[in-house]
Amino acid sequence: MIRHKLLSTVGAAMLVAAGFACPASAQQAAAISGTVSSAEEGAMEGVIVTAKRPGSVVSVSVASDAQGHFAFPKGRLDPGQYNLTIRAVGYENSAATKADVTAEAAATVDLKLKKSRNLAAQLNNAEWLMSIPGTVEQKDFLMDCTSCHTLERIVRSSHDVDEWMDTITRMKGYAPVSQTIKPQRMLDPARAGKPEQYRKAAEYLATINLSATDHWDYPLKTMPRPKGAATKAIVTEYQLPRPTIEPHDVILDKDGVVWYSNFGEMFIGKFDTKTLQHTEYPVKQYKPDAPVGILDIEFDKNGKLWFDTMYQGALGEMDTKTGEMKMHPVPEQWNDFRSQLNFVGLRHDVDGKVWTKDVGTNNVLRLDLATDKWEMFHPTDKLAGAGPFGIYQLISDSRNNAWLAEFGDGHLGKIDARTGEVKWFNTPTAHGRARRMAIDDHDNILLTLYRANAVTVFDTKEEKFTEYKLPTEYTAPYRAAQDKNGDIWVSNMTTDRAVRFNPGTGKSTEYLMPTETNMRSAFVDNTTAIPTFWVGSNHTASLVKVEPLE
Repeated sequence: MIRHKLLSTVGAAMLVAAGFACPASAQQAAAISGTVSSAEEGAMEGVIVTAKRPGSVVSVSVASDAQGHFAFPKGRLDPGQYNLTIRAVGYENSAATKADVTAEAAATVDLKLKKSRNLAAQLNNAEWLMSIPGTVEQKDFLMDCTSCHTLERIVRSSHDVDEWMDTITRMKGYAPVSQTIKPQRMLDPARAGKPEQYRKAAEYLATINLSATDHWDYPLKTMPRPKGAATKAIVTEYQLPRPTIEPHDVILDKDGVVWYSNFGEMFIGKFDTKTLQHTEYPVKQYKPDAPVGILDIEFDKNGKLWFDTMYQGALGEMDTKTGEMKMHPVPEQWNDFRSQLNFVGLRHDVDGKVWTKDVGTNNVLRLDLATDKWEMFHPTDKLAGAGPFGIYQLISDSRNNAWLAEFGDGHLGKIDARTGEVKWFNTPTAHGRARRMAIDDHDNILLTLYRANAVTVFDTKEEKFTEYKLPTEYTAPYRAAQDKNGDIWVSNMTTDRAVRFNPGTGKSTEYLMPTETNMRSAFVDNTTAIPTFWVGSNHTASLVKVEPLE
Protein backbone atom coordinates (compact mmCIF):
# COMPACT_ATOMS: atom_id res chain seq x y z
CA MET A 1 0.00 0.00 0.00
CA ILE A 2 1.21 3.47 -0.79
CA ARG A 3 2.23 5.23 2.40
CA HIS A 4 2.14 8.82 1.19
CA LYS A 5 -0.77 10.75 2.68
CA LEU A 6 -1.10 12.35 -0.76
CA LEU A 7 -1.73 8.93 -2.26
CA SER A 8 -4.23 7.45 0.18
CA THR A 9 -6.20 4.71 -1.56
CA VAL A 10 -8.67 4.03 1.23
CA GLY A 11 -11.43 5.93 -0.55
CA ALA A 12 -10.74 4.07 -3.77
CA ALA A 13 -10.97 0.72 -2.01
CA MET A 14 -14.33 1.69 -0.50
CA LEU A 15 -15.57 2.71 -3.94
CA VAL A 16 -14.57 -0.67 -5.37
CA ALA A 17 -16.31 -2.48 -2.54
CA ALA A 18 -19.44 -0.46 -3.18
CA GLY A 19 -19.48 -1.55 -6.81
CA PHE A 20 -18.72 1.88 -8.31
CA ALA A 21 -22.31 3.07 -8.04
CA CYS A 22 -23.23 5.14 -11.09
CA PRO A 23 -24.70 8.63 -10.79
CA ALA A 24 -28.48 8.78 -11.05
CA SER A 25 -28.24 10.43 -14.45
CA ALA A 26 -26.48 7.38 -15.87
CA GLN A 27 -29.33 5.12 -14.67
CA GLN A 28 -32.10 7.12 -16.31
CA ALA A 29 -33.79 6.18 -19.55
CA ALA A 30 -31.89 7.18 -22.65
CA ALA A 31 -32.64 10.30 -24.67
CA ILE A 32 -30.78 8.84 -27.66
CA SER A 33 -29.46 5.30 -27.94
CA GLY A 34 -28.24 2.99 -30.66
CA THR A 35 -25.35 0.93 -31.95
CA VAL A 36 -22.12 1.58 -33.83
CA SER A 37 -20.82 -0.91 -36.36
CA SER A 38 -18.73 -1.27 -39.49
CA ALA A 39 -18.33 -3.84 -42.24
CA GLU A 40 -14.74 -4.48 -41.10
CA GLU A 41 -15.39 -5.00 -37.38
CA GLY A 42 -19.10 -5.51 -36.82
CA ALA A 43 -20.10 -4.02 -33.46
CA MET A 44 -17.49 -1.46 -32.43
CA GLU A 45 -16.39 -0.65 -28.90
CA GLY A 46 -14.86 2.68 -27.90
CA VAL A 47 -16.37 4.90 -30.58
CA ILE A 48 -17.04 8.39 -29.23
CA VAL A 49 -20.51 9.61 -30.20
CA THR A 50 -21.24 13.33 -29.77
CA ALA A 51 -24.67 15.00 -29.73
CA LYS A 52 -24.98 18.74 -30.33
CA ARG A 53 -27.94 20.96 -31.18
CA PRO A 54 -27.31 23.57 -33.90
CA GLY A 55 -26.49 26.90 -32.30
CA SER A 56 -25.88 25.45 -28.85
CA VAL A 57 -22.62 26.01 -26.94
CA VAL A 58 -22.91 22.58 -25.29
CA SER A 59 -22.03 19.20 -26.75
CA VAL A 60 -22.33 15.88 -24.92
CA SER A 61 -20.37 12.74 -25.74
CA VAL A 62 -20.53 9.09 -24.74
CA ALA A 63 -18.65 5.97 -25.88
CA SER A 64 -19.95 2.70 -27.27
CA ASP A 65 -19.54 -0.43 -25.15
CA ALA A 66 -18.27 -3.90 -26.07
CA GLN A 67 -21.53 -4.66 -27.90
CA GLY A 68 -21.32 -1.42 -29.86
CA HIS A 69 -24.18 0.09 -27.87
CA PHE A 70 -24.24 3.75 -26.83
CA ALA A 71 -26.78 5.78 -24.85
CA PHE A 72 -27.17 9.41 -23.85
CA PRO A 73 -28.88 9.70 -20.45
CA LYS A 74 -32.24 11.44 -20.78
CA GLY A 75 -31.40 14.17 -18.30
CA ARG A 76 -28.40 15.32 -20.35
CA LEU A 77 -30.17 16.32 -23.57
CA ASP A 78 -33.02 18.84 -23.74
CA PRO A 79 -35.75 18.28 -26.33
CA GLY A 80 -34.70 19.25 -29.85
CA GLN A 81 -32.89 18.02 -32.92
CA TYR A 82 -29.28 16.94 -32.51
CA ASN A 83 -26.45 16.32 -34.95
CA LEU A 84 -24.53 13.16 -34.16
CA THR A 85 -20.81 12.90 -34.96
CA ILE A 86 -18.24 10.25 -34.10
CA ARG A 87 -14.58 9.88 -33.28
CA ALA A 88 -12.87 6.58 -34.05
CA VAL A 89 -9.42 6.72 -35.61
CA GLY A 90 -9.44 5.05 -39.02
CA TYR A 91 -13.20 5.45 -39.45
CA GLU A 92 -15.80 8.06 -40.34
CA ASN A 93 -19.57 8.12 -40.33
CA SER A 94 -21.03 6.86 -43.58
CA ALA A 95 -23.69 9.60 -43.59
CA ALA A 96 -24.69 12.75 -41.72
CA THR A 97 -26.89 11.71 -38.83
CA LYS A 98 -29.55 13.57 -36.85
CA ALA A 99 -31.78 12.55 -33.96
CA ASP A 100 -34.89 14.17 -32.50
CA VAL A 101 -35.14 14.19 -28.71
CA THR A 102 -38.63 14.50 -27.28
CA ALA A 103 -40.01 14.35 -23.76
CA GLU A 104 -42.19 11.38 -24.68
CA ALA A 105 -39.88 8.87 -26.33
CA ALA A 106 -36.24 7.98 -26.80
CA ALA A 107 -34.62 8.31 -30.21
CA THR A 108 -32.92 5.26 -31.65
CA VAL A 109 -30.07 5.63 -34.14
CA ASP A 110 -27.75 3.00 -35.59
CA LEU A 111 -24.46 4.39 -36.90
CA LYS A 112 -22.71 2.63 -39.77
CA LEU A 113 -19.04 3.57 -40.09
CA LYS A 114 -16.73 3.26 -43.06
CA LYS A 115 -12.97 3.37 -43.40
CA SER A 116 -11.54 6.86 -43.30
CA ARG A 117 -10.41 8.46 -46.54
CA ASN A 118 -7.86 10.61 -44.70
CA LEU A 119 -6.31 8.73 -41.78
CA ALA A 120 -3.50 11.28 -41.38
CA ALA A 121 -6.00 14.03 -40.52
CA GLN A 122 -7.27 11.91 -37.61
CA LEU A 123 -3.94 11.23 -35.87
CA ASN A 124 -3.22 12.93 -32.58
CA ASN A 125 0.22 14.24 -31.63
CA ALA A 126 1.21 11.07 -29.79
CA GLU A 127 0.27 8.95 -32.81
CA TRP A 128 2.48 11.12 -35.04
CA LEU A 129 5.36 10.72 -32.59
CA MET A 130 4.82 6.95 -32.66
CA SER A 131 4.64 6.92 -36.46
CA ILE A 132 7.59 9.05 -37.54
CA PRO A 133 10.98 7.33 -37.65
CA GLY A 134 13.84 8.58 -35.52
CA THR A 135 15.42 8.30 -32.10
CA VAL A 136 13.94 9.62 -28.87
CA GLU A 137 16.54 12.37 -28.96
CA GLN A 138 15.58 13.39 -32.49
CA LYS A 139 11.88 13.55 -31.64
CA ASP A 140 12.36 15.22 -28.28
CA PHE A 141 11.99 18.86 -29.36
CA LEU A 142 8.80 18.14 -31.32
CA MET A 143 6.78 17.98 -28.11
CA ASP A 144 7.49 21.69 -27.63
CA CYS A 145 5.77 22.41 -30.95
CA THR A 146 2.43 21.09 -29.64
CA SER A 147 2.02 24.19 -27.48
CA CYS A 148 0.93 26.18 -30.55
CA HIS A 149 -0.18 23.66 -33.19
CA THR A 150 -0.44 19.97 -34.03
CA LEU A 151 2.42 17.89 -35.40
CA GLU A 152 0.36 17.18 -38.51
CA ARG A 153 1.32 20.66 -39.76
CA ILE A 154 5.00 19.66 -39.62
CA VAL A 155 4.76 16.33 -41.42
CA ARG A 156 2.50 17.77 -44.14
CA SER A 157 4.96 20.58 -44.91
CA SER A 158 7.39 20.57 -47.84
CA HIS A 159 10.24 22.60 -46.28
CA ASP A 160 13.78 21.51 -47.14
CA VAL A 161 16.69 21.82 -44.70
CA ASP A 162 17.45 25.49 -45.35
CA GLU A 163 13.79 26.42 -45.20
CA TRP A 164 13.42 24.48 -41.96
CA MET A 165 16.29 26.37 -40.32
CA ASP A 166 14.58 29.67 -41.10
CA THR A 167 11.18 28.31 -40.09
CA ILE A 168 12.39 26.99 -36.73
CA THR A 169 14.07 30.32 -35.97
CA ARG A 170 10.83 32.14 -36.77
CA MET A 171 8.80 29.73 -34.64
CA LYS A 172 11.19 30.09 -31.71
CA GLY A 173 10.53 33.82 -31.83
CA TYR A 174 6.82 33.35 -31.15
CA ALA A 175 5.60 33.34 -27.57
CA PRO A 176 4.01 30.10 -26.31
CA VAL A 177 0.75 32.06 -25.97
CA SER A 178 0.49 31.98 -29.77
CA GLN A 179 -1.87 29.96 -31.88
CA THR A 180 -2.05 29.66 -35.64
CA ILE A 181 -4.83 32.27 -35.90
CA LYS A 182 -3.04 34.67 -33.55
CA PRO A 183 0.77 34.48 -33.52
CA GLN A 184 2.51 36.74 -30.98
CA ARG A 185 6.19 37.60 -31.18
CA MET A 186 8.36 37.85 -28.06
CA LEU A 187 10.28 41.04 -27.33
CA ASP A 188 13.49 39.17 -26.51
CA PRO A 189 15.32 38.41 -29.80
CA ALA A 190 17.74 36.04 -28.07
CA ARG A 191 14.92 33.57 -27.40
CA ALA A 192 14.66 32.85 -31.15
CA GLY A 193 18.31 31.92 -31.70
CA LYS A 194 20.05 31.74 -35.10
CA PRO A 195 19.17 29.48 -38.06
CA GLU A 196 22.48 27.58 -38.11
CA GLN A 197 22.00 26.29 -34.56
CA TYR A 198 18.93 24.38 -35.77
CA ARG A 199 20.63 22.60 -38.68
CA LYS A 200 20.57 19.19 -37.01
CA ALA A 201 16.87 19.48 -36.20
CA ALA A 202 16.16 20.81 -39.71
CA GLU A 203 17.93 17.85 -41.33
CA TYR A 204 15.78 15.49 -39.30
CA LEU A 205 12.51 17.27 -40.10
CA ALA A 206 13.28 17.15 -43.82
CA THR A 207 13.33 13.33 -43.55
CA ILE A 208 9.83 13.02 -42.07
CA ASN A 209 7.88 15.61 -44.08
CA LEU A 210 6.96 15.85 -47.77
CA SER A 211 9.98 17.84 -48.96
CA ALA A 212 11.35 15.04 -51.15
CA THR A 213 8.28 12.91 -51.81
CA ASP A 214 4.52 13.14 -52.26
CA HIS A 215 3.77 10.55 -49.56
CA TRP A 216 5.14 9.39 -46.23
CA ASP A 217 7.31 6.32 -46.52
CA TYR A 218 6.54 5.18 -42.98
CA PRO A 219 3.35 3.52 -41.71
CA LEU A 220 0.89 5.59 -39.72
CA LYS A 221 0.38 4.10 -36.27
CA THR A 222 -2.75 4.58 -34.22
CA MET A 223 -3.64 4.16 -30.57
CA PRO A 224 -6.26 1.55 -29.67
CA ARG A 225 -9.80 2.75 -29.08
CA PRO A 226 -11.07 2.88 -25.49
CA LYS A 227 -12.22 -0.35 -23.89
CA GLY A 228 -13.94 -1.36 -20.69
CA ALA A 229 -13.81 1.31 -18.01
CA ALA A 230 -12.49 3.87 -20.50
CA THR A 231 -15.88 3.79 -22.30
CA LYS A 232 -17.83 4.59 -19.14
CA ALA A 233 -17.82 8.35 -18.97
CA ILE A 234 -19.81 11.36 -20.11
CA VAL A 235 -17.81 14.20 -21.63
CA THR A 236 -19.38 17.66 -21.87
CA GLU A 237 -17.80 20.49 -23.87
CA TYR A 238 -18.77 24.13 -23.42
CA GLN A 239 -17.84 26.30 -26.39
CA LEU A 240 -16.52 29.78 -25.61
CA PRO A 241 -17.55 32.73 -27.82
CA ARG A 242 -14.26 33.55 -29.62
CA PRO A 243 -11.76 31.21 -31.28
CA THR A 244 -8.91 33.34 -29.87
CA ILE A 245 -9.87 32.47 -26.28
CA GLU A 246 -7.32 29.99 -24.95
CA PRO A 247 -8.54 28.47 -21.66
CA HIS A 248 -5.38 27.41 -19.85
CA ASP A 249 -5.82 26.86 -16.12
CA VAL A 250 -9.38 25.89 -15.18
CA ILE A 251 -10.69 25.85 -11.59
CA LEU A 252 -14.06 25.71 -9.85
CA ASP A 253 -15.11 27.90 -6.97
CA LYS A 254 -17.11 26.70 -3.94
CA ASP A 255 -20.36 27.27 -5.85
CA GLY A 256 -19.25 25.13 -8.79
CA VAL A 257 -18.73 28.08 -11.14
CA VAL A 258 -15.86 27.64 -13.59
CA TRP A 259 -13.01 30.18 -13.73
CA TYR A 260 -10.25 30.08 -16.31
CA SER A 261 -7.17 31.99 -17.41
CA ASN A 262 -7.07 33.15 -21.02
CA PHE A 263 -3.64 32.18 -22.34
CA GLY A 264 -3.85 34.45 -25.38
CA GLU A 265 -5.79 37.50 -24.20
CA MET A 266 -5.89 39.79 -21.17
CA PHE A 267 -9.05 38.44 -19.56
CA ILE A 268 -10.04 36.25 -16.64
CA GLY A 269 -13.01 34.14 -17.72
CA LYS A 270 -16.00 32.89 -15.75
CA PHE A 271 -18.55 30.34 -16.95
CA ASP A 272 -21.68 29.19 -15.14
CA THR A 273 -22.57 25.72 -16.42
CA LYS A 274 -26.11 25.96 -15.01
CA THR A 275 -27.08 29.20 -16.77
CA LEU A 276 -24.46 29.00 -19.56
CA GLN A 277 -23.57 32.60 -18.78
CA HIS A 278 -20.06 33.62 -19.80
CA THR A 279 -18.35 36.63 -18.22
CA GLU A 280 -14.94 38.18 -18.91
CA TYR A 281 -12.95 40.47 -16.63
CA PRO A 282 -10.37 42.60 -18.46
CA VAL A 283 -6.86 42.72 -17.00
CA LYS A 284 -4.60 45.77 -17.30
CA GLN A 285 -1.97 45.66 -20.04
CA TYR A 286 1.38 47.19 -19.00
CA LYS A 287 3.50 46.59 -22.13
CA PRO A 288 1.65 47.39 -25.39
CA ASP A 289 4.28 45.72 -27.60
CA ALA A 290 4.65 42.54 -25.54
CA PRO A 291 2.60 39.35 -25.98
CA VAL A 292 -0.62 39.12 -24.01
CA GLY A 293 -2.16 36.29 -22.05
CA ILE A 294 -2.49 34.77 -18.59
CA LEU A 295 -1.39 31.31 -17.45
CA ASP A 296 -1.86 30.60 -13.73
CA ILE A 297 -4.97 31.25 -11.64
CA GLU A 298 -5.42 30.06 -8.05
CA PHE A 299 -7.57 30.90 -5.04
CA ASP A 300 -5.78 31.93 -1.86
CA LYS A 301 -6.94 31.00 1.64
CA ASN A 302 -9.21 34.06 1.74
CA GLY A 303 -10.97 33.23 -1.52
CA LYS A 304 -9.17 35.88 -3.60
CA LEU A 305 -8.33 34.82 -7.14
CA TRP A 306 -4.64 35.41 -8.00
CA PHE A 307 -3.10 35.30 -11.46
CA ASP A 308 0.05 36.09 -13.42
CA THR A 309 0.22 38.26 -16.54
CA MET A 310 3.31 36.62 -18.09
CA TYR A 311 4.96 39.00 -20.60
CA GLN A 312 3.17 41.99 -19.04
CA GLY A 313 5.30 41.63 -15.87
CA ALA A 314 2.69 41.87 -13.10
CA LEU A 315 0.71 39.79 -10.65
CA GLY A 316 -2.97 40.37 -10.02
CA GLU A 317 -5.52 39.60 -7.33
CA MET A 318 -9.25 39.73 -7.87
CA ASP A 319 -12.34 39.83 -5.68
CA THR A 320 -14.63 37.39 -7.50
CA LYS A 321 -17.76 38.91 -5.96
CA THR A 322 -17.10 42.45 -7.17
CA GLY A 323 -14.65 41.87 -10.03
CA GLU A 324 -12.33 44.45 -8.46
CA MET A 325 -8.64 43.84 -9.23
CA LYS A 326 -5.43 44.95 -7.58
CA MET A 327 -2.27 44.72 -9.67
CA HIS A 328 1.31 44.26 -8.50
CA PRO A 329 3.79 45.16 -11.29
CA VAL A 330 7.38 43.97 -10.84
CA PRO A 331 9.92 46.82 -10.36
CA GLU A 332 11.73 48.01 -13.49
CA GLN A 333 15.15 46.62 -12.46
CA TRP A 334 13.70 43.08 -12.72
CA ASN A 335 11.12 43.73 -15.41
CA ASP A 336 12.66 44.18 -18.85
CA PHE A 337 12.06 42.83 -22.37
CA ARG A 338 13.00 39.30 -21.23
CA SER A 339 10.34 39.08 -18.53
CA GLN A 340 7.76 36.29 -18.55
CA LEU A 341 6.10 36.13 -15.15
CA ASN A 342 4.45 32.78 -14.39
CA PHE A 343 2.81 31.31 -11.30
CA VAL A 344 2.05 32.58 -7.84
CA GLY A 345 3.04 31.02 -4.49
CA LEU A 346 -0.02 31.67 -2.34
CA ARG A 347 0.68 31.02 1.33
CA HIS A 348 0.92 34.68 2.26
CA ASP A 349 -1.41 33.87 5.15
CA VAL A 350 1.79 32.61 6.84
CA ASP A 351 4.04 35.67 6.50
CA GLY A 352 2.33 38.18 4.22
CA LYS A 353 4.56 37.44 1.23
CA VAL A 354 3.74 36.20 -2.30
CA TRP A 355 6.18 34.33 -4.55
CA THR A 356 6.46 34.32 -8.34
CA LYS A 357 9.15 33.64 -10.98
CA ASP A 358 10.38 34.94 -14.33
CA VAL A 359 10.98 32.47 -17.18
CA GLY A 360 13.14 34.86 -19.21
CA THR A 361 15.67 35.50 -16.44
CA ASN A 362 15.22 32.54 -14.04
CA ASN A 363 14.66 35.10 -11.31
CA VAL A 364 12.42 34.12 -8.42
CA LEU A 365 10.68 37.13 -6.92
CA ARG A 366 8.93 37.69 -3.60
CA LEU A 367 6.50 40.51 -2.77
CA ASP A 368 5.81 41.75 0.75
CA LEU A 369 2.15 42.72 0.59
CA ALA A 370 2.36 45.02 3.63
CA THR A 371 5.23 47.16 2.32
CA ASP A 372 4.88 46.55 -1.45
CA LYS A 373 8.61 45.72 -1.49
CA TRP A 374 10.03 43.11 -3.87
CA GLU A 375 13.13 40.95 -3.45
CA MET A 376 14.92 38.76 -5.98
CA PHE A 377 16.52 35.29 -5.82
CA HIS A 378 18.37 33.42 -8.56
CA PRO A 379 18.27 29.77 -7.46
CA THR A 380 19.54 28.17 -10.71
CA ASP A 381 23.00 29.51 -9.76
CA LYS A 382 23.09 26.61 -7.30
CA LEU A 383 22.59 23.97 -9.97
CA ALA A 384 25.60 22.01 -11.21
CA GLY A 385 26.08 21.39 -14.91
CA ALA A 386 25.95 23.34 -18.12
CA GLY A 387 22.17 23.67 -18.44
CA PRO A 388 20.36 25.39 -19.99
CA PHE A 389 18.13 25.49 -16.94
CA GLY A 390 14.62 26.91 -16.75
CA ILE A 391 12.15 27.14 -13.91
CA TYR A 392 8.66 26.13 -14.97
CA GLN A 393 6.30 26.22 -11.99
CA LEU A 394 6.56 27.69 -8.51
CA ILE A 395 4.32 26.82 -5.54
CA SER A 396 4.38 27.43 -1.79
CA ASP A 397 4.20 24.92 1.06
CA SER A 398 2.57 25.34 4.48
CA ARG A 399 5.51 27.45 5.72
CA ASN A 400 5.54 29.53 2.53
CA ASN A 401 8.78 27.98 1.34
CA ALA A 402 8.98 28.21 -2.44
CA TRP A 403 9.19 24.97 -4.45
CA LEU A 404 10.45 25.07 -8.03
CA ALA A 405 9.96 22.68 -10.96
CA GLU A 406 13.04 22.97 -13.19
CA PHE A 407 12.06 22.18 -16.77
CA GLY A 408 15.29 22.60 -18.73
CA ASP A 409 16.75 19.39 -17.34
CA GLY A 410 14.74 17.97 -14.48
CA HIS A 411 15.11 19.08 -10.86
CA LEU A 412 12.91 19.99 -7.93
CA GLY A 413 14.10 22.97 -5.91
CA LYS A 414 13.33 24.68 -2.62
CA ILE A 415 13.94 28.21 -1.36
CA ASP A 416 13.67 28.42 2.43
CA ALA A 417 11.30 31.30 3.22
CA ARG A 418 13.16 32.24 6.39
CA THR A 419 16.81 31.91 5.40
CA GLY A 420 16.74 32.13 1.60
CA GLU A 421 18.76 28.89 1.39
CA VAL A 422 18.41 27.05 -1.92
CA LYS A 423 18.36 23.28 -2.20
CA TRP A 424 17.93 21.20 -5.36
CA PHE A 425 16.88 17.55 -5.76
CA ASN A 426 17.45 15.40 -8.86
CA THR A 427 14.24 13.84 -10.16
CA PRO A 428 14.18 10.00 -10.35
CA THR A 429 14.49 9.88 -14.14
CA ALA A 430 17.42 11.93 -15.38
CA HIS A 431 16.54 14.82 -17.70
CA GLY A 432 12.84 14.25 -16.96
CA ARG A 433 11.95 17.95 -17.34
CA ALA A 434 9.75 18.78 -14.36
CA ARG A 435 6.66 20.77 -15.33
CA ARG A 436 3.61 21.35 -13.09
CA MET A 437 3.06 20.62 -9.39
CA ALA A 438 0.31 20.21 -6.82
CA ILE A 439 0.85 20.19 -3.05
CA ASP A 440 -1.36 18.65 -0.36
CA ASP A 441 -2.01 19.62 3.25
CA HIS A 442 0.96 17.52 4.37
CA ASP A 443 3.35 19.25 1.94
CA ASN A 444 3.69 16.21 -0.31
CA ILE A 445 4.29 17.39 -3.88
CA LEU A 446 2.76 15.78 -6.97
CA LEU A 447 5.00 16.58 -9.94
CA THR A 448 4.76 15.78 -13.65
CA LEU A 449 7.90 14.77 -15.56
CA TYR A 450 7.14 15.84 -19.11
CA ARG A 451 9.97 14.05 -20.89
CA ALA A 452 10.05 11.02 -18.57
CA ASN A 453 6.39 10.16 -19.25
CA ALA A 454 5.86 9.95 -15.50
CA VAL A 455 4.34 11.50 -12.42
CA THR A 456 6.26 11.53 -9.17
CA VAL A 457 5.44 12.22 -5.54
CA PHE A 458 8.02 14.00 -3.39
CA ASP A 459 7.80 13.62 0.37
CA THR A 460 9.21 16.95 1.55
CA LYS A 461 9.82 15.68 5.07
CA GLU A 462 11.69 12.52 4.06
CA GLU A 463 13.05 14.18 0.91
CA LYS A 464 12.22 11.10 -1.16
CA PHE A 465 10.61 10.61 -4.57
CA THR A 466 8.17 7.88 -5.63
CA GLU A 467 7.81 7.75 -9.41
CA TYR A 468 4.99 6.27 -11.50
CA LYS A 469 5.46 5.71 -15.22
CA LEU A 470 2.46 6.29 -17.44
CA PRO A 471 1.69 3.31 -19.69
CA THR A 472 1.05 5.10 -22.99
CA GLU A 473 4.13 6.24 -24.89
CA TYR A 474 4.45 10.00 -25.50
CA THR A 475 1.73 10.96 -23.02
CA ALA A 476 4.00 13.86 -21.96
CA PRO A 477 2.08 14.75 -18.78
CA TYR A 478 1.48 18.46 -18.29
CA ARG A 479 -0.20 18.61 -14.88
CA ALA A 480 -1.57 16.12 -12.37
CA ALA A 481 -4.22 16.36 -9.66
CA GLN A 482 -5.32 13.82 -7.10
CA ASP A 483 -8.94 13.07 -6.29
CA LYS A 484 -10.49 12.17 -2.95
CA ASN A 485 -10.18 8.44 -3.68
CA GLY A 486 -6.44 8.57 -4.31
CA ASP A 487 -6.54 8.40 -8.11
CA ILE A 488 -4.19 10.74 -9.98
CA TRP A 489 -5.60 12.59 -13.00
CA VAL A 490 -3.22 13.75 -15.70
CA SER A 491 -3.63 16.26 -18.53
CA ASN A 492 -1.45 16.35 -21.64
CA MET A 493 -1.07 17.95 -25.08
CA THR A 494 -0.47 14.79 -27.11
CA THR A 495 -2.99 11.95 -26.69
CA ASP A 496 -6.38 13.74 -26.50
CA ARG A 497 -7.01 11.54 -23.48
CA ALA A 498 -7.62 12.41 -19.84
CA VAL A 499 -5.59 9.92 -17.83
CA ARG A 500 -6.80 8.47 -14.52
CA PHE A 501 -4.10 6.53 -12.69
CA ASN A 502 -4.43 4.47 -9.50
CA PRO A 503 -1.00 4.48 -7.77
CA GLY A 504 -1.98 1.59 -5.51
CA THR A 505 -2.82 -0.85 -8.30
CA GLY A 506 -0.95 0.71 -11.21
CA LYS A 507 -4.17 0.61 -13.24
CA SER A 508 -4.61 3.39 -15.76
CA THR A 509 -7.81 4.48 -17.51
CA GLU A 510 -7.65 6.88 -20.46
CA TYR A 511 -10.81 8.72 -21.50
CA LEU A 512 -10.73 9.77 -25.16
CA MET A 513 -11.97 13.30 -25.87
CA PRO A 514 -14.45 13.92 -28.70
CA THR A 515 -12.10 16.34 -30.50
CA GLU A 516 -8.48 17.45 -30.57
CA THR A 517 -8.00 18.73 -27.01
CA ASN A 518 -4.79 20.55 -26.18
CA MET A 519 -5.03 20.19 -22.40
CA ARG A 520 -3.03 22.28 -19.97
CA SER A 521 -4.19 22.44 -16.38
CA ALA A 522 -5.89 19.54 -14.61
CA PHE A 523 -8.59 20.22 -12.01
CA VAL A 524 -10.54 17.63 -10.03
CA ASP A 525 -13.94 18.44 -8.56
CA ASN A 526 -14.25 16.28 -5.44
CA THR A 527 -17.75 17.48 -4.57
CA THR A 528 -19.36 15.01 -6.99
CA ALA A 529 -20.06 11.40 -5.94
CA ILE A 530 -17.43 10.21 -8.37
CA PRO A 531 -14.76 12.90 -8.84
CA THR A 532 -15.17 14.97 -12.01
CA PHE A 533 -12.22 16.09 -14.13
CA TRP A 534 -11.97 19.52 -15.80
CA VAL A 535 -9.59 20.91 -18.42
CA GLY A 536 -9.51 23.65 -20.98
CA SER A 537 -9.14 22.87 -24.66
CA ASN A 538 -6.48 25.46 -25.38
CA HIS A 539 -6.70 25.36 -29.18
CA THR A 540 -10.47 24.98 -29.62
CA ALA A 541 -11.77 27.59 -27.14
CA SER A 542 -13.79 25.23 -24.99
CA LEU A 543 -14.10 24.00 -21.42
CA VAL A 544 -14.25 20.23 -20.98
CA LYS A 545 -15.81 18.18 -18.17
CA VAL A 546 -15.17 14.43 -17.83
CA GLU A 547 -17.61 12.51 -15.63
CA PRO A 548 -16.61 8.87 -15.05
CA LEU A 549 -19.54 6.53 -14.46
CA GLU A 550 -17.47 4.22 -12.27
